[in-house]
Amino acid sequence: MIDWPNLTAPGNEALGRRPEELQRSKCVLGFIPVIYYSILLCVGVPVNILTAVALSRLACRTKKALYYYLLAVTGSDILSQLFIIFVGFLLETAVFHRDVPALLLHSVSAAEFAANHASIWSTVPLTVDRYVALCHPLLHRQISYPARARKIILMVLLLSLVSGVPFFWWSDMWRNSHPPTALDTVLIWTHVTIIYFLPCSIFLVLNSLIIHTLRVRQRQQRFEDECGPKSAPPRRLGKTTAMLLAITSVFSVLWAPRTVVVIYHLYVSSVHRDWRVHLAYDLSNMLAMLNTAVNFFLYCFVSKPFRGAVRDVVLLRGGPLYPRRALPPQHAPTNASISSLYSVNNKRSQRDSTPLSPCRAQKPS
Repeated sequence: MIDWPNLTAPGNEALGRRPEELQRSKCVLGFIPVIYYSILLCVGVPVNILTAVALSRLACRTKKALYYYLLAVTGSDILSQLFIIFVGFLLETAVFHRDVPALLLHSVSAAEFAANHASIWSTVPLTVDRYVALCHPLLHRQISYPARARKIILMVLLLSLVSGVPFFWWSDMWRNSHPPTALDTVLIWTHVTIIYFLPCSIFLVLNSLIIHTLRVRQRQQRFEDECGPKSAPPRRLGKTTAMLLAITSVFSVLWAPRTVVVIYHLYVSSVHRDWRVHLAYDLSNMLAMLNTAVNFFLYCFVSKPFRGAVRDVVLLRGGPLYPRRALPPQHAPTNASISSLYSVNNKRSQRDSTPLSPCRAQKPS
């Protein structure tokens, strides 16, 4: 990423070089990516840790599966920042210039893809949960609970770890001078399918169904209000649904350029040989990694309980982690009857001990 000679067209002075060095592009951004990733890491990791603590409190307090899914997304973002930004972009590329053992380089590449897959696919169960909650509320009460959410999250993490293994053989786009091989083609299309096309298709279908369901309900309620007396105010887009739409939309926008550049690198021009493709690949990676640090601000903008939980964490206020347990139903009537009986007896004793007024003491004539 740094200090590569810019030789997009070989001249007379390059006749003594090896063929693989003749048209090697360089990073025209210089040290800008290093500065950008350093700032993103210094901001993103503390912000995501704060988000994880706040979501943990909300999950323990409310016992809602929603917060467990958001917690999984946040944890996966932290892993992506550590493996991709810190190890991949800063250590390997900027510090060691990829001069590390090949086994370590490929192992870190597999870990990067696994963390990336987990970060994106953790949003899919959240989308499914919101779709079931809005479109099939009775079914949602039966199937959505913390224990099942934890099992689904564990399954997503295991599948993400397995899906990262084939990318142990992912080629170094910046340095490989040969054209993409058949293995590169398979890995690139597998990557863009797992990372973008498949999850975005799920987001598009489920979000469209959610919006359609909400519009149908609004039309029905508007029709009932026109035909009869006014009832409750019309339902609007819920804050949780708005947060889901924001998360999926931001992901789709930030990851689209990288997907296009990777496919362009495969069929049109190589990152290694064209400095413009190299520049586009650097910028698209910077945009894609921005997705790991923006969810905190989306949560704060939309969710009032999340803002309250963050405020409690920042101000070191404990707050109740668990909801207050109500009395068992079989004991409530007994306690109520005892308290009412005690209050009646107390009033009687006070009335008997109070002297009668002169008017009430006179006998009727």
